[in-house]
Amino acid sequence: MSSAELTPTEAARWAARAGLPLPDDRHAAVAATADHIHSVVAVLRELDFGDTPPAGAYRAGKEKHDAAV
Repeated sequence: MSSAELTPTEAARWAARAGLPLPDDRHAAVAATADHIHSVVAVLRELDFGDTPPAGAYRAGKEKHDAAV
């Protein structure tokens, strides 16, 4: 998706293409919501996760911590 804002007409077209036809009064709201989500994701794409292990490497559970006295 380009950096240009999604128009209400484009939002309606993409929704219909996905099998989710929108009522006419929802086109602008859906376009605005999609633009907001795109702006948030764009910020996340700028983050450097180079040394971060993938989520599959995370082990949930209790860890033992030695208390310093």
